[in-house]
Amino acid sequence: MPKAIWNDEVIAESDDTVVVEGNYYFPRTSLREDLLVPSDTHTVCPWKGKASYYTLSSNGHTAPDAVWYYPEPKPDAKAVRDRVAFRKEIRVEI
Repeated sequence: MPKAIWNDEVIAESDDTVVVEGNYYFPRTSLREDLLVPSDTHTVCPWKGKASYYTLSSNGHTAPDAVWYYPEPKPDAKAVRDRVAFRKEIRVEI
């Protein structure tokens, strides 16, 4: 089962992932809520839409803007709806 690991903690785990542009998108419901801090950061992908971010925070460690998601993905990106992906410092094990 794919797992996202940060700071030696499993932060998401699911058999229901999709890979888009080399990034594993986990169901939003599989992500540990207790580690999330909302971010004011937003970026725009031409075909997926506007991305929003979370910072991870645990035991004095932070990973700014390490989690992203598309609240309202464009039609061609419907596969990422209600899913999150991670920056490269978050290890995904298959």
